[in-house]
Amino acid sequence: MSDLKIAFAGTPEFAACALRALLAAGFRVPLVLTQPDRPAGRGMKLSPSPVKQVALEHGIAVDQPERLRTPEQRAALAAAAPDVLVVAAYGLLLPPEVLALPRLGCINIHASLLPRWRGAAPIHRAIEAGDTQTGITIMRMDEGLDTGPMLLSAALSIRADDTTGSLHDRLAALGAELVVDALRRLPDSLPAIAQPDEGVTYAAKITKAEAAIDWRRPAVELERAIRAFDPFPGAWSTLNGTAIKVWGAQPVGAEGVPGTVLDAGPEGILVACGEGALRLTALQRPGSRRLGVRDFLAGFPVTVGECFAPPRD
Repeated sequence: MSDLKIAFAGTPEFAACALRALLAAGFRVPLVLTQPDRPAGRGMKLSPSPVKQVALEHGIAVDQPERLRTPEQRAALAAAAPDVLVVAAYGLLLPPEVLALPRLGCINIHASLLPRWRGAAPIHRAIEAGDTQTGITIMRMDEGLDTGPMLLSAALSIRADDTTGSLHDRLAALGAELVVDALRRLPDSLPAIAQPDEGVTYAAKITKAEAAIDWRRPAVELERAIRAFDPFPGAWSTLNGTAIKVWGAQPVGAEGVPGTVLDAGPEGILVACGEGALRLTALQRPGSRRLGVRDFLAGFPVTVGECFAPPRD
């Protein structure tokens, strides 16, 4: 199937991993769609997406429409006349006109075992919920939100210490492998299977506001949230007027008024929660970098009895 003509739509590194795999497998990719360049870095200069960078490295034409609603915005895709459009974390909804354009339809690389965690943030939400398993689903796209029939899937265990960053990297590699397999088997040996009606959950987009630590919650839930929000947006709380990001924590059996520092030493800063307590082991203050607790305390002393501020309701 190396003669299959593929258009690719994606933006972040998750999608770039899949694009690299398609190119390495010998597929023809005459066009890449990706989000417009966005400000990034300290200087907030316009920066190309990871997918655009891969496309430019391989001499592939790139189109960056803000939307795909008008014929003009879809002109480059229509001119490419792809057999199939592969979509991975693109960031734009595909209107019916786009879904109907490729001869073999549009297929999506989704980072969950559908129908669980349809939506924008399946990796974050799986960790936050305490799931022990996730995976990749290759699906044929329809007009719904991740509701299309499934072509291939593969499961992946979620480790007890996984962050969104670490799980993302393993899922990206798995997704790249699976989409190559799927395209090699299109169109005859890959039947589409409708998603079951039971087990549907939605992975809402992550907001910075929900990363504020609410110490009234159980310690086990907060520990999962800290891992789920790593690397973005970073779980945080305020102590003595300073916003502190928390990158590492362990739930322990201790009690106290939620948010109160119960102990502070080289093994961790022990903070009471609604149920149990969290031993904070990796932290970051503004203008600094992530530090282990020993180094953090050397520059930001913490005293037993101090209280982390509750989040604003």
